[in-house]
Amino acid sequence: DGHPAFFIAEAGVNHNGSVKLGKQLIDVAVDAGVDAIKFQTFKAEELNTETAPKSSYHVETTGSDENQTWFQLLKTQEISYEMHVELIEYCQKGGILFLSTPYGENSADLLEKLNIPVFKIASTDNNNIPFLRYLAKKGRPLIVSTAMATMEEVESVVTTLRQEQLEEFVILQCTGNYPSKLEDSHLRVMQTYRSQLKCLVGYSDHTQDDTACIASIALGAKVIEKHFTLDKSLPGPDHTSSSDPDEFFNLVQKIRKTEIVLGSNTKE
Repeated sequence: DGHPAFFIAEAGVNHNGSVKLGKQLIDVAVDAGVDAIKFQTFKAEELNTETAPKSSYHVETTGSDENQTWFQLLKTQEISYEMHVELIEYCQKGGILFLSTPYGENSADLLEKLNIPVFKIASTDNNNIPFLRYLAKKGRPLIVSTAMATMEEVESVVTTLRQEQLEEFVILQCTGNYPSKLEDSHLRVMQTYRSQLKCLVGYSDHTQDDTACIASIALGAKVIEKHFTLDKSLPGPDHTSSSDPDEFFNLVQKIRKTEIVLGSNTKE
Protein backbone atom coordinates (compact mmCIF):
# COMPACT_ATOMS: atom_id res chain seq x y z
CA ASP A 1 0.00 0.00 0.00
CA GLY A 2 1.11 3.54 -0.71
CA HIS A 3 2.95 2.55 -3.88
CA PRO A 4 1.90 2.30 -7.54
CA ALA A 5 0.50 -1.06 -8.59
CA PHE A 6 3.06 -3.69 -9.56
CA PHE A 7 2.33 -4.38 -13.25
CA ILE A 8 3.26 -7.82 -14.61
CA ALA A 9 3.44 -8.34 -18.36
CA GLU A 10 2.32 -11.96 -18.73
CA ALA A 11 4.32 -13.49 -21.56
CA GLY A 12 3.39 -16.98 -20.40
CA VAL A 13 4.11 -19.41 -23.22
CA ASN A 14 3.81 -16.81 -25.99
CA HIS A 15 7.53 -17.15 -26.66
CA ASN A 16 6.72 -20.41 -28.50
CA GLY A 17 9.97 -21.90 -27.22
CA SER A 18 12.07 -19.27 -28.99
CA VAL A 19 14.71 -17.10 -27.30
CA LYS A 20 14.31 -14.57 -30.11
CA LEU A 21 10.57 -14.23 -29.51
CA GLY A 22 11.20 -14.13 -25.76
CA LYS A 23 13.58 -11.19 -26.14
CA GLN A 24 11.12 -9.38 -28.43
CA LEU A 25 8.44 -9.82 -25.75
CA ILE A 26 10.83 -8.33 -23.19
CA ASP A 27 11.40 -5.34 -25.50
CA VAL A 28 7.64 -4.75 -25.69
CA ALA A 29 7.32 -4.98 -21.89
CA VAL A 30 10.19 -2.55 -21.36
CA ASP A 31 8.72 -0.07 -23.86
CA ALA A 32 5.34 -0.28 -22.10
CA GLY A 33 6.95 0.66 -18.77
CA VAL A 34 5.84 -2.32 -16.69
CA ASP A 35 7.61 -3.58 -13.58
CA ALA A 36 8.10 -7.22 -14.56
CA ILE A 37 7.64 -9.75 -17.33
CA LYS A 38 6.55 -13.25 -16.41
CA PHE A 39 7.13 -16.57 -18.12
CA GLN A 40 6.29 -20.15 -17.07
CA THR A 41 8.79 -22.74 -15.84
CA PHE A 42 7.86 -26.41 -16.16
CA LYS A 43 8.65 -29.78 -17.58
CA ALA A 44 5.73 -31.40 -19.38
CA GLU A 45 6.41 -34.60 -17.43
CA GLU A 46 5.64 -32.73 -14.18
CA LEU A 47 2.25 -31.61 -15.42
CA ASN A 48 0.52 -34.04 -17.76
CA THR A 49 0.23 -37.64 -18.72
CA GLU A 50 1.11 -38.25 -22.35
CA THR A 51 -2.52 -38.92 -23.31
CA ALA A 52 -4.20 -36.03 -21.45
CA PRO A 53 -6.67 -34.27 -23.78
CA LYS A 54 -6.34 -30.59 -24.54
CA SER A 55 -8.68 -28.09 -22.94
CA SER A 56 -11.38 -26.63 -25.18
CA TYR A 57 -9.56 -23.36 -25.80
CA HIS A 58 -6.40 -25.27 -26.73
CA VAL A 59 -8.38 -27.21 -29.34
CA GLU A 60 -9.83 -23.96 -30.69
CA THR A 61 -6.42 -22.28 -31.00
CA THR A 62 -4.07 -25.16 -31.85
CA GLY A 63 -6.22 -27.89 -33.41
CA SER A 64 -7.81 -31.13 -32.24
CA ASP A 65 -6.26 -33.87 -30.09
CA GLU A 66 -5.79 -35.99 -33.20
CA ASN A 67 -3.06 -33.62 -34.36
CA GLN A 68 -1.30 -33.07 -31.04
CA THR A 69 -1.80 -34.08 -27.40
CA TRP A 70 -1.64 -31.53 -24.59
CA PHE A 71 1.62 -33.17 -23.48
CA GLN A 72 3.15 -32.63 -26.92
CA LEU A 73 1.96 -29.01 -26.92
CA LEU A 74 3.57 -28.42 -23.53
CA LYS A 75 6.88 -29.85 -24.74
CA THR A 76 7.05 -27.11 -27.38
CA GLN A 77 6.55 -24.46 -24.68
CA GLU A 78 9.25 -25.49 -22.20
CA ILE A 79 12.08 -23.08 -21.38
CA SER A 80 15.51 -24.66 -20.96
CA TYR A 81 17.96 -23.61 -18.25
CA GLU A 82 20.10 -21.87 -20.88
CA MET A 83 17.07 -19.98 -22.19
CA HIS A 84 16.22 -18.87 -18.64
CA VAL A 85 19.72 -17.47 -18.18
CA GLU A 86 19.68 -15.63 -21.50
CA LEU A 87 16.25 -14.10 -20.90
CA ILE A 88 17.13 -13.06 -17.34
CA GLU A 89 20.29 -11.31 -18.53
CA TYR A 90 18.28 -9.57 -21.26
CA CYS A 91 15.74 -8.38 -18.67
CA GLN A 92 18.53 -7.00 -16.51
CA LYS A 93 19.86 -4.99 -19.45
CA GLY A 94 16.37 -3.60 -20.02
CA GLY A 95 15.86 -2.73 -16.36
CA ILE A 96 12.90 -5.02 -15.87
CA LEU A 97 12.32 -7.94 -13.49
CA PHE A 98 12.18 -11.49 -14.85
CA LEU A 99 9.51 -13.56 -13.10
CA SER A 100 8.18 -17.02 -13.75
CA THR A 101 5.54 -19.42 -12.49
CA PRO A 102 6.97 -22.74 -11.28
CA TYR A 103 4.77 -25.78 -11.87
CA GLY A 104 6.62 -28.23 -9.66
CA GLU A 105 9.34 -28.54 -7.05
CA ASN A 106 12.12 -29.01 -9.60
CA SER A 107 10.99 -25.87 -11.43
CA ALA A 108 10.85 -23.94 -8.16
CA ASP A 109 14.37 -25.07 -7.29
CA LEU A 110 15.60 -23.93 -10.70
CA LEU A 111 14.09 -20.48 -10.23
CA GLU A 112 15.54 -20.24 -6.74
CA LYS A 113 18.96 -21.13 -8.15
CA LEU A 114 18.52 -18.32 -10.67
CA ASN A 115 17.64 -15.95 -7.79
CA ILE A 116 14.16 -15.06 -9.03
CA PRO A 117 12.84 -12.53 -6.45
CA VAL A 118 9.16 -13.52 -6.44
CA PHE A 119 7.21 -16.72 -7.10
CA LYS A 120 3.95 -16.41 -9.04
CA ILE A 121 1.56 -19.27 -8.28
CA ALA A 122 -0.90 -20.48 -10.91
CA SER A 123 -4.53 -20.98 -9.95
CA THR A 124 -4.13 -24.69 -10.64
CA ASP A 125 -2.00 -25.01 -7.49
CA ASN A 126 -4.45 -23.36 -5.07
CA ASN A 127 -5.24 -26.76 -3.53
CA ASN A 128 -1.73 -28.17 -3.90
CA ILE A 129 -0.94 -27.64 -0.23
CA PRO A 130 2.39 -29.57 -0.18
CA PHE A 131 3.67 -27.43 -3.07
CA LEU A 132 2.50 -24.21 -1.40
CA ARG A 133 4.37 -25.20 1.77
CA TYR A 134 7.45 -26.05 -0.30
CA LEU A 135 7.43 -22.59 -1.90
CA ALA A 136 6.63 -20.72 1.32
CA LYS A 137 9.63 -22.33 3.02
CA LYS A 138 11.88 -20.62 0.46
CA GLY A 139 10.96 -17.31 2.11
CA ARG A 140 10.29 -15.33 -1.05
CA PRO A 141 7.17 -13.26 -1.71
CA LEU A 142 4.33 -15.10 -3.46
CA ILE A 143 1.72 -13.78 -5.88
CA VAL A 144 -1.20 -16.22 -6.07
CA SER A 145 -3.94 -16.30 -8.72
CA THR A 146 -7.25 -17.80 -7.63
CA ALA A 147 -9.26 -18.67 -10.75
CA MET A 148 -11.78 -21.51 -10.27
CA ALA A 149 -11.09 -21.63 -6.52
CA THR A 150 -13.74 -21.52 -3.81
CA MET A 151 -13.43 -19.01 -0.97
CA GLU A 152 -12.63 -21.92 1.33
CA GLU A 153 -9.73 -22.94 -0.91
CA VAL A 154 -8.38 -19.38 -0.98
CA GLU A 155 -8.62 -19.21 2.81
CA SER A 156 -6.68 -22.49 2.93
CA VAL A 157 -3.95 -20.98 0.73
CA VAL A 158 -3.55 -18.02 3.09
CA THR A 159 -3.63 -20.22 6.19
CA THR A 160 -0.96 -22.48 4.69
CA LEU A 161 1.37 -19.58 3.87
CA ARG A 162 0.97 -18.06 7.32
CA GLN A 163 1.61 -21.41 8.99
CA GLU A 164 4.99 -21.31 7.23
CA GLN A 165 5.61 -17.79 8.63
CA LEU A 166 5.18 -16.13 5.23
CA GLU A 167 3.35 -12.80 5.29
CA GLU A 168 4.68 -11.31 2.04
CA PHE A 169 2.03 -12.45 -0.43
CA VAL A 170 -0.63 -10.99 -2.72
CA ILE A 171 -3.88 -12.76 -3.61
CA LEU A 172 -5.21 -12.10 -7.13
CA GLN A 173 -8.82 -12.29 -8.24
CA CYS A 174 -8.91 -14.14 -11.56
CA THR A 175 -11.42 -15.81 -13.89
CA GLY A 176 -10.27 -19.05 -15.50
CA ASN A 177 -11.71 -18.64 -19.01
CA TYR A 178 -9.41 -17.73 -21.92
CA PRO A 179 -10.79 -15.27 -22.85
CA SER A 180 -13.23 -14.41 -20.04
CA LYS A 181 -16.35 -12.24 -20.21
CA LEU A 182 -16.45 -8.84 -18.54
CA GLU A 183 -19.46 -9.87 -16.47
CA ASP A 184 -17.47 -12.79 -15.04
CA SER A 185 -14.70 -10.57 -13.62
CA HIS A 186 -16.34 -9.94 -10.21
CA LEU A 187 -13.73 -7.43 -9.11
CA ARG A 188 -15.45 -6.83 -5.78
CA VAL A 189 -14.03 -10.20 -4.69
CA MET A 190 -10.79 -8.26 -4.13
CA GLN A 191 -12.56 -6.29 -1.40
CA THR A 192 -13.70 -9.55 0.17
CA TYR A 193 -10.14 -10.86 0.08
CA ARG A 194 -8.73 -7.68 1.62
CA SER A 195 -11.27 -7.50 4.45
CA GLN A 196 -11.44 -11.20 5.31
CA LEU A 197 -7.88 -12.34 4.58
CA LYS A 198 -6.12 -9.13 5.70
CA CYS A 199 -3.67 -9.09 2.80
CA LEU A 200 -2.71 -7.19 -0.32
CA VAL A 201 -4.87 -7.98 -3.35
CA GLY A 202 -4.64 -7.74 -7.12
CA TYR A 203 -6.15 -8.85 -10.39
CA SER A 204 -5.07 -11.23 -13.14
CA ASP A 205 -7.03 -10.36 -16.28
CA HIS A 206 -8.19 -12.69 -19.05
CA THR A 207 -10.73 -10.34 -20.67
CA GLN A 208 -10.33 -8.72 -24.09
CA ASP A 209 -10.86 -5.23 -22.72
CA ASP A 210 -9.10 -2.61 -20.58
CA THR A 211 -12.08 -1.89 -18.33
CA ALA A 212 -11.53 -4.59 -15.70
CA CYS A 213 -7.86 -3.74 -15.18
CA ILE A 214 -8.60 -0.03 -14.82
CA ALA A 215 -11.52 -0.63 -12.45
CA SER A 216 -9.42 -3.01 -10.35
CA ILE A 217 -6.97 -0.19 -9.64
CA ALA A 218 -9.81 1.95 -8.31
CA LEU A 219 -10.80 -0.97 -6.07
CA GLY A 220 -7.33 -1.27 -4.57
CA ALA A 221 -5.43 -3.76 -6.73
CA LYS A 222 -1.72 -3.63 -5.92
CA VAL A 223 -0.71 -6.15 -8.59
CA ILE A 224 -2.02 -6.29 -12.17
CA GLU A 225 -1.23 -9.11 -14.56
CA LYS A 226 -2.16 -9.10 -18.24
CA HIS A 227 -1.33 -11.48 -21.11
CA PHE A 228 0.34 -9.95 -24.13
CA THR A 229 1.82 -11.15 -27.41
CA LEU A 230 3.84 -9.87 -30.33
CA ASP A 231 1.13 -10.89 -32.79
CA LYS A 232 -2.29 -12.42 -32.17
CA SER A 233 -1.97 -14.51 -35.33
CA LEU A 234 1.11 -16.42 -34.11
CA PRO A 235 0.64 -20.18 -33.58
CA GLY A 236 0.01 -21.25 -29.99
CA PRO A 237 -2.81 -21.46 -27.44
CA ASP A 238 -2.72 -17.99 -25.82
CA HIS A 239 -1.92 -15.51 -28.60
CA THR A 240 -5.49 -14.84 -29.70
CA SER A 241 -6.61 -13.95 -26.16
CA SER A 242 -3.59 -11.70 -25.46
CA SER A 243 -3.11 -7.96 -26.03
CA ASP A 244 -0.96 -6.92 -28.97
CA PRO A 245 1.92 -4.46 -28.33
CA ASP A 246 -0.13 -1.32 -29.03
CA GLU A 247 -3.05 -2.49 -26.89
CA PHE A 248 -0.70 -3.42 -24.09
CA PHE A 249 1.18 -0.11 -24.16
CA ASN A 250 -2.09 1.84 -24.07
CA LEU A 251 -3.39 -0.23 -21.14
CA VAL A 252 -0.30 0.46 -19.04
CA GLN A 253 -0.66 4.21 -19.73
CA LYS A 254 -4.33 4.09 -18.69
CA ILE A 255 -3.43 2.27 -15.48
CA ARG A 256 -0.85 4.89 -14.53
CA LYS A 257 -3.29 7.71 -15.36
CA THR A 258 -5.94 6.01 -13.24
CA GLU A 259 -3.55 6.02 -10.30
CA ILE A 260 -2.97 9.73 -10.82
CA VAL A 261 -6.65 10.68 -10.96
CA LEU A 262 -7.46 8.68 -7.81
CA GLY A 263 -5.21 11.09 -5.94
CA SER A 264 -5.67 11.67 -2.22
CA ASN A 265 -8.62 10.98 0.09
CA THR A 266 -8.06 14.32 1.84
CA LYS A 267 -10.52 17.05 0.77
CA GLU A 268 -8.73 20.34 0.12
